[in-house]
Amino acid sequence: MNSIKPPALAVDHLVVGATTLQQGVQWCEETLGVTPGPGGEHALMGTHNRLISVTAPGFVLSYLEIIAINPGAPGPAAGRQRWFGLDDPATQARLAQHGPQLLHWVARSTGLAQHQVALHKLGLQPGEPVAASRPTPAGLLQWQMLLRRDGSTLFGGAWPTLIEWQGPHPAQTMPPSGITLQGLQLHGGLPAAAQALLQVPGLELADGPGPALRVTLQTPFGTQQLCSPP
Repeated sequence: MNSIKPPALAVDHLVVGATTLQQGVQWCEETLGVTPGPGGEHALMGTHNRLISVTAPGFVLSYLEIIAINPGAPGPAAGRQRWFGLDDPATQARLAQHGPQLLHWVARSTGLAQHQVALHKLGLQPGEPVAASRPTPAGLLQWQMLLRRDGSTLFGGAWPTLIEWQGPHPAQTMPPSGITLQGLQLHGGLPAAAQALLQVPGLELADGPGPALRVTLQTPFGTQQLCSPP
C-alpha cells in the first residue's frame, strides 16, 4: 500500500535575525520603510520579536519576523540551542558585523506528523515537534514546530522549519503594512526527493550557485530583495 502523501505546505513567515531587537526595528525602518508591529516574548527559547504582515494574493497569512535573543530572559532548557541558529557563533558574528539579515523561512503545515515521517524516510532529520505559545492582546497563540536540538537548519536554511498552528494565526490580526511578498527563491542543493516534498505555492527552486534563500518584497521604497548569508 502506498504511503499517504503529506498535505501541501505554504509560506508562513520569513525570519530576520538581529543582535538586538532595537537594531532590527531600525533596519526595518531604513531598509523596508515601515516600522514593524508588536510581537512578543518566547519563554521557551529566550527570544523576542516584532512582526509585520507581508501577505499578498499568492502568499496568504504570511508575515516577516524580526527576532533577537532577549537579554532579560533565561535561555532555552539545557541541551537545546535557540531556533534559527541564533546561538551559533558564526551567525552571531555576522549579525554583529553586518547588521540584521534574512536567516531562514518557516512553512505552514496542516499535518506536521506526516511531514516528519516523510522527511525521516528521506534520511533527513528535521527535529522533533516542540510545543510553544505566547500571550497576545487578541488571545493566546499556540503552535508546534519541528526543531533540532542544536538549533541548526537543513541545507543552509533552504529547507524550511515546519510549523503547525493550533488556533488563531497571528497574521489574521495584523493590519496591512504596505509591504507584500512577491517571490521566494531557494538554492542550496536540495535533493530531488526533498524538492518533490516541498510543494509550496509561489516558491521557485533555482539551479546553480546563489544564496540559500532569496526573497523579493514590494515596499514603500520600491522592490527590495533580501538574501540569506552565503
